[in-house]
Amino acid sequence: QVQLVESGGGLVQPGGSLRLSCTASGSAMSVNVLAWYREAPGKEREWLGASTLDGDTNYADSVKGRFTISRDSAKNTMYLQMDGLQPEDTAVYFCKLAGTSYRGQGTQVTVSS
Repeated sequence: QVQLVESGGGLVQPGGSLRLSCTASGSAMSVNVLAWYREAPGKEREWLGASTLDGDTNYADSVKGRFTISRDSAKNTMYLQMDGLQPEDTAVYFCKLAGTSYRGQGTQVTVSS
C-alpha cells in the first residue's frame, strides 16, 4: 500500500509561480517512478511529467520549460515547480505511482486575476 498526498495548490495570478509537493507514505520503498497529472473540467487528463527515484525526469511538450520536477528521496517527496502560470493551467493536479492505480486526491490550482 502506498499513500500519496499532494499539497501546495492555491490561487495565483497569471505569470505567477507555485510549487506543489507529493509525499509518499506506506510502502514508500516501492515508490520508483512518480508522475504528475492534471485534470480540468471538460478536458482530458493530462500527463505533465515524471521522475525516477534517481531524479531522471521527462516532461510533456506542453509544460517543458515552464514546469520543473524534482525529487527528495530522503523525504519521499516529489515537487512540481510551476512558473509562468496561465489561466489555462487551472486544474486539479495530482501525482500517481507509475504502473499502479495509486494516486493522490489532488490539489487545486487556480490561475486568475
